[in-house]
Amino acid sequence: MSSRLEFVLLVLSASANIAELCRRFGISRKTAYKWLERYHAEGEGGLQDRSRQPHCSPCTADGELEMQVLALHFEYPYWGARKLCALLPDTVKRPHHSTVHAILQRHECQVLGVPISQSVVFKRFEHELPNDLWQMDFKGHFALTDTAAGRCHPLTILDDHSRFSLCIAACGNERYATVRTALQSTFERYGMPARFTADNGPPWGSTGLIGLTKDCVPQRGV
Repeated sequence: MSSRLEFVLLVLSASANIAELCRRFGISRKTAYKWLERYHAEGEGGLQDRSRQPHCSPCTADGELEMQVLALHFEYPYWGARKLCALLPDTVKRPHHSTVHAILQRHECQVLGVPISQSVVFKRFEHELPNDLWQMDFKGHFALTDTAAGRCHPLTILDDHSRFSLCIAACGNERYATVRTALQSTFERYGMPARFTADNGPPWGSTGLIGLTKDCVPQRGV
């Protein structure tokens, strides 16, 4: 016996309490009365699950619309559903772009990407010489085994040309003085880079109007 049929039979008993039975079966009163109505109208068969498919789909594409969408796709293979939808003639009811997209998928029509010339030679992003550019960043932070010691903030500095790791410093924070100490030690060992790249976070970024790091902000009277 299904739980729905069991619920209905219990409700139809003389001493039934619908509110209590709804709590026991974990359903709402609206669902309970729906099952009762179906049972009275169709018997046990009315308690079976029904299809959720709508009785009518006014936005479903007809054959003529599909042919027009496919014709536009073959004429403009690099255009997606939104642009093809805008190109449809006014003689047909303009569908939503999701309907056009569904038509393309149903017919396995792949929107082509921008063609790439075979003569293009890709360049590497690395700089030509060591110390042309250094990359600096904090790689997150994590708690230390000794909770009293706080957290570890790994500071990394990478040479863009050689991909050599110039610095991996276990810092106790991400403050200006801490980074300056690590940088000074790295400069003394490997020299000065021509440029640095870093994100806009502290301590090398600034949210002020000038947008420069602390050492780059011009001092009054200088």
